[in-house]
Amino acid sequence: MALVGNGAELEADEDIFEDALETISMPPCADMATGGQQLSSCHTKQASGQHGSSNVSRLTSTSTKMDLKGGLEECAVALNLFLSNKFTDALELLQPWAKDSMYHALGYSTIVVLQAIMTFEQQDIQNGISAMKDALQTCQKYRKKCTVVESVSSFLSRGSLEQMTEEEMHAEICYAECLLQKAALTFVQDENMINFIKGGMKIRTSYQIYKECLSILHVIQKNKIKQQFFYEFEGGVKLGIGAFNLMLSLLPARIIRLLEFIGFSGNRELGLLQLQEGASGRSMRSPLCCLTILAFHTYISLILGTGEVNLVEAEGLLAPFLQQFPNGSLMLFYHARIELLKGNVEKAQEIFRKCISVQEEWKQFHHLCYWELMWIHVFQQNWMKAYYYSDLLCKESKWSKATYVFLKAAILSMLPEEDVTATEENVAALFRQVEGLKQRIAGKSIPTEKFAVRKSRRYSSSLPAPVKLVLPALEMMYIWNGFPVVCKRKDLSENLLLTVEKAEATLQNENFSDYSVDDECLVKLLKGCCLKNLQRPLQAELCFSHVIQSEKLLKFDHYLVPFTLFELAVLYKSQGEIDKALKTLETARNNYKDYSMESRLHFRIQAAVHLWRKPSSD
Repeated sequence: MALVGNGAELEADEDIFEDALETISMPPCADMATGGQQLSSCHTKQASGQHGSSNVSRLTSTSTKMDLKGGLEECAVALNLFLSNKFTDALELLQPWAKDSMYHALGYSTIVVLQAIMTFEQQDIQNGISAMKDALQTCQKYRKKCTVVESVSSFLSRGSLEQMTEEEMHAEICYAECLLQKAALTFVQDENMINFIKGGMKIRTSYQIYKECLSILHVIQKNKIKQQFFYEFEGGVKLGIGAFNLMLSLLPARIIRLLEFIGFSGNRELGLLQLQEGASGRSMRSPLCCLTILAFHTYISLILGTGEVNLVEAEGLLAPFLQQFPNGSLMLFYHARIELLKGNVEKAQEIFRKCISVQEEWKQFHHLCYWELMWIHVFQQNWMKAYYYSDLLCKESKWSKATYVFLKAAILSMLPEEDVTATEENVAALFRQVEGLKQRIAGKSIPTEKFAVRKSRRYSSSLPAPVKLVLPALEMMYIWNGFPVVCKRKDLSENLLLTVEKAEATLQNENFSDYSVDDECLVKLLKGCCLKNLQRPLQAELCFSHVIQSEKLLKFDHYLVPFTLFELAVLYKSQGEIDKALKTLETARNNYKDYSMESRLHFRIQAAVHLWRKPSSD
C-alpha cells in the first residue's frame, strides 16, 4: 500500500527514497535510460526554446502561485531548452518554483540528478540527493492525505472524482516518477542479483502508486469523465506501467519469481505496448516513452540481451526528434548508436564527433561519445586511436576508473612493443593500478570492475614475472557484447579472425603454464564468435565444443564454459534448432554458478529464452 499521509507516514516515504538514492550509479551508456525522464516536445508550439521570450516563463515574475496548467506549460519550455543543449537555462527556469510546483520540482531535480550521475562528483551527488528530497516533499504537499488505495476504493465505489482532485492525481504520478528514476538506475547500473531484490523492495511504493493510478485511468476512460489535463495523467501512467513492466521483464527468471511474492510482475510485450501508446500521445511524457524504448533497443537489448535489436522501430521513434532538434546532444547520440548497430561504423564515428562539437556546457556528454568512439576503433583494430579515447576517459571521467585503466592497458597490449614505447606508458604498471581503483557503491562492487581486477592479477608484483594476457581488448569486447555489433561487417569480422588466429598460433609455440588451457579456451571462444559472424557454423561449433570439453582443465577463467554454452545456443538457434538451443541455455543457467559476470549471462539467457520460446510454451 502506498501511504500518503503526514508525520510517520511521510517520514517512511522519505526514508525509502533516501535509501534508494544512496547508490546512485550506472555504466557509461546508462544515462540514456534515465536522463530523458523530463524531456518533452509535446508543447513545442508553446515553447519557443528561448528562455526569456516565452509567455509562459513570464508567469514566474507576475504570479504568486503556480497552478497545474502553468506548471505543465513551463516544464514544456524547460524540456525544449534541455533538448536544445541549453541545460543551465532549463535549470534557471525551473528552480524558482521547484519548492512550490510539483512539475517544476520533478523537472528541476531530474536535471540536477542527471548532472550528478554524469559528473560523479561528490558535491554534485549531494546536490542531487538534496534536490530529490525537496522534490518528494513538494509532491507530498499536493498528495491526498490518505492512502492511495483508500482514494481509489472510494473513487471506484462512488463513480466520481470527488475523492481525488485532478491536482492530487498528478501529484501521485510525479511522486511515483521520482521513485521510478531510482528504479531505472538500479536496474541499469547494478547487476548484482541480491541488490536487485533490495532495490525492488525500495521501489514498491512507486510500483503500487502506478498500479492504483492505472485503475483510476481505467475508470476515467470507462465513464468518459472529462478532465482538462487527462492526456498528461494518461501519459504518466503509460510511462510508469510501461517502464516497470519492461525493466522487470529483463530480470532472470528466479529473481522474477522472488519479486512476484511481493507484488511485482513484468510483461515485456505489455511494457512495450504501453510505452508505444505513450510515445504516440500528446503528453509531456511522450518523448520519455520514446527514449525509454530507444534505450531498450539500442543498449539494453545488446548489453543484457542477445544483440537482436529492433532498429526499424528505433529509427522511426527517433526521426521526429532528430528533425526537431538536429543539434541536440541526446538525439545525435542515439542517431550514432543506431548507425553503429546498422553496421555504418564510419557514419557513426562522424555523428559521435558532431555530438561532441555541438555543446561544451556539459562535458560529460563528451565522455559518452569517447566511450563509443573507443569501441569503434577497437572493432576496426585501430589501436592507437582506441588508446587515445581510453586515455581521455582515464583523465576526464570519474566513472569506473578501474574499467578505464584496464581497457587502456588492454588496448596497449594489442600494439607492437615499439608503439607502446612511443606512448611512454608502462602496460604492467597500468594493470597493477586496477585493483586499487576498484570502487564500491554503497558497499557493492561493480561486476565489470571485479572482472578487470581478476584479470589484472596476472601482472601482480608478487609474481616472479608478469603473465601476459592474451587478446585482452577482444576479451573485453566480448564481455560488452561487441561481436553482435560487428556481425554486419564482414570485413571487420574477417580482420578480427586473423588477429585471433595469429594469437592461437603464438600460443601453440609457447611453453605450457598454469594459464595455458585458460588462454587457449579464451582464444577458441573468440574464434568461434568470429566464425559464427562469418556464417561458418561447423567451424564455430568445433571451437565452442573444444572449450566445453576443457571445462575440468580450467584453473582461473571458469566463466568461459557457461558463456560458450550461450554462444553455442545462439548458433543452434541461427540454424533453426530451437529446442536444442533452449536446452543448451538451460544447461548454462542451471549447471554453473559463482563465476565472473554471472549476472550478465543470466540476463542474456533470460532475453534469449523470451525471444526464442514458442508461444505455445509460454
